[in-house]
Amino acid sequence: MEDEAVRLRHDEGIDSTEERQDLFDRIAPFYDKLNDVFSLGMHRLWKRWTVSWSGAKEGDMVLDVCCGSGDLSFLLSQTVGTNGKVIAIDFSKDFLQVAASRHHQLMNHNRSFNNIEWFRGDATNMPFPDSTFDAVTMGFGLRNIIDKKKAMEEIHRVLKPGSKVSVLDFNKSTSWLKSKFQDWAIGYVIIPIVSLYGLKWIYEYVLKSIREYMTGDELEKLALEVGFSEAKHHEIAVGLMGVLVAKRL
Repeated sequence: MEDEAVRLRHDEGIDSTEERQDLFDRIAPFYDKLNDVFSLGMHRLWKRWTVSWSGAKEGDMVLDVCCGSGDLSFLLSQTVGTNGKVIAIDFSKDFLQVAASRHHQLMNHNRSFNNIEWFRGDATNMPFPDSTFDAVTMGFGLRNIIDKKKAMEEIHRVLKPGSKVSVLDFNKSTSWLKSKFQDWAIGYVIIPIVSLYGLKWIYEYVLKSIREYMTGDELEKLALEVGFSEAKHHEIAVGLMGVLVAKRL
């Protein structure tokens, strides 16, 4: 196990879907707790904004891509109500197990959450028909997909005309000061904390993935290239995070 961790720390990075699946399977049990610590709970607000910007409403059929432990899926469930449907997809079996466990606990207290279905699958090759969904969300997923253009093409394909996708992720800022602060926060706050969980090498990957991610302008350009008629990137959290909102014509 340790030998593999060392191998994945090499500069060539985590280059295959299988390696990234392994990475996220390993982090799944700690992910929610670490999110609360690092963001001081603010990630919950960012996710509410993400759902709001998606345009999801009562009775809609919606999709949460790279659903992880299910935060956006549960918010969508409340938004679309018992007459709506949430489809949640992720390639990590361990994250889906965490999400399903949380779902079971919620269902014990509130049966209205029975409008969610979980799927294991690839964001670049989703098993859904064209023009299926009224809204799509993605939280902290696009940055980790190898073929980002293909993923955006798939989202465009499964969205109904006139509907929107809302993509939350770390922001690769064009501001030197914001970028340096982000590097400092990850290197001197996040990595020391996750080292206590034996996960330092994973969050070194996070820092690398942010550096290789696209800026807001580049994300808008990508969305337009794959066929979206409108695209706007919103910087949030003092520019440390961002939400891309794109509409299909």
